[in-house]
Amino acid sequence: MVFRSLASLVGSREHVEDLAQEVFIRLYRGMQQFRGDSLLTTYLYRIILNVARDEWKRRRPEQFNTSLSEPDAHWDDRLASVERNPEQLFSGQQLGTLLAASLAELSEPERTTIVLFHQEECTYEQIAHLLNLPVGTVRTHLHRGRQKLKKLMQNRMELCQKTFATRN
Repeated sequence: MVFRSLASLVGSREHVEDLAQEVFIRLYRGMQQFRGDSLLTTYLYRIILNVARDEWKRRRPEQFNTSLSEPDAHWDDRLASVERNPEQLFSGQQLGTLLAASLAELSEPERTTIVLFHQEECTYEQIAHLLNLPVGTVRTHLHRGRQKLKKLMQNRMELCQKTFATRN
């Protein structure tokens, strides 16, 4: 969950292991201050978001896509996966690359709400609590983010289809 969230939020797989380590260090150091007012996962998500924000501040936005298409940056291959044929694997990787590049172009609140809602399956209320926002604002960020993401994905897929058509 930590690796998946960081990869989606930051968009760069080359630093995910280092960022995950930072998350776990912060969790370990902060456990004494954890009062139990919320779920431990809520506390963990807050740490993940803070680490991602620190990374966003440290790096320029155009740097977030640098490693998405590199074949040697597959930390997620170590995670359990369902058997798929090579064509399905390639299609999934290509779609994942397009999605990650499109997510990186969204604003921080839009990207964060989409990742927390769709990937981490948080409720509107949980996201609102994590981001210190009203539920209505979370819904707005989610709606706008989905619309922008849809348009970005369509544009990227059209470009890929045109590129493929000119090569053949």
